[in-house]
Formats: sequence, structure tokens, C-alpha cells
Amino acid sequence: MTTDQALVFAILCATLVLFVWGKFRYDLVALTALLLVSVTGLVPINEVFLGFGHPAVITVAAVLVLSRGLFNAGAVDLLSRHMAKVGTVPTIQVTALAGIVVVCSSVMNNVGALALLMPVAIWMSRQSGRSPSLLLMPLAFGSLLGGLVTLIGTPPNIIIALYRVETGLPAFRMFDFAPVGIGVALAGLAFISLFGWLTPKREARSSPDELF
Repeated sequence: MTTDQALVFAILCATLVLFVWGKFRYDLVALTALLLVSVTGLVPINEVFLGFGHPAVITVAAVLVLSRGLFNAGAVDLLSRHMAKVGTVPTIQVTALAGIVVVCSSVMNNVGALALLMPVAIWMSRQSGRSPSLLLMPLAFGSLLGGLVTLIGTPPNIIIALYRVETGLPAFRMFDFAPVGIGVALAGLAFISLFGWLTPKREARSSPDELF
């Protein structure tokens, strides 16, 4: 292992430790790591910020803007009204939310789908008087599963597709991931529906109104 490789490995390990520790803001930790690799010469100064122009980053940012637009347009309120009809049975709530987020994250970025449905999950947990973790964790897993289905579902798919083009091979199409992704998503959804009630139920120390 060369000196540069050892330095990169050390910076990555320190960054991961700080992420897990959670004492400092994640954006500050990431920017500090970026600063370190530039100061140490591992990344040329004129290439430090090229990552912000990567199509995967731009796609996620654009989807988050669209998600906010849907929120402002009342999409969350509409979903909340329909989700109120599923009742207060935990298994049904988990299945309904996970199923919706799997479908949404397969046709839009999973981060955007999660951002769109998080307020709905919080509202449902408050209405049923349960810990938000019972719905939020299955919701997060469902968004990851749905993102496996299409090219735009998750940033890693976009990155892999771009790398494939750089190697001279044909680019992945929108639904090339679907044969494997749909099977994995359905199997994961079935597991979440059957065992989602095992999610740790952590009681919030603050009031529900202070959750956000």
C-alpha cells in the first residue's frame, strides 16, 4: 500500500467514524474530508468540487426540489387522507406505507420518495399513538428496495450506468434493472410486512410537535 492509498484509507475511516458517532453535522464532516484530500494533494485543487456536478448529485437535488413541490401542492395531505383509511393495525400500516414507497421510489429517486412520505408516516404514528420508529424504519427500507427497480431509482444505479458508458459499453436503459429489482423488492416487501412489527419502538424524549 502506497502512502497516498494509506492516507485516503485513513481519511475515509475517520469520516465513517464521525458519521457513526453523530456528534457533528454530516455535511460539515463530509466537507472536512473533502478539504483534507485537497490540502494533502490527493485531489487536485481544480478538481475538488467536480463531484457536485456529477449527474447523480444533480438528479437527487432535482428530485428533492420536485418532492418539495409535491409537498407544497398538497400531495402529502392527499396521501394522509387516503392512508387514514387503512386503520390503526400496525401490520397493515407498515404494509401500506412500505408498499407505496416501493412503488414511488421505483419511478422517482428513493430519497425523494422517502422525503415525500416521511410526514405521512409521522402523522400516522401520532394518530395511532405509537412510536414513529415503527413506521419510519420500514419506510426507509422500502424506499431502498424500490430504488433497485429502475435506472433513476437510486444514485448508485446512475453512477454504474455512467461508468458503463465510460468503458465503451452500451448504457443501461430505464428498466434494465427491473428483472432483478422487482424480485428483490417484492421479497423485501413481504419480509417487511411480516416482520415490520419487530422494529425497536423508541419513545421520543420531546413532544411530537417538536419532532421536526
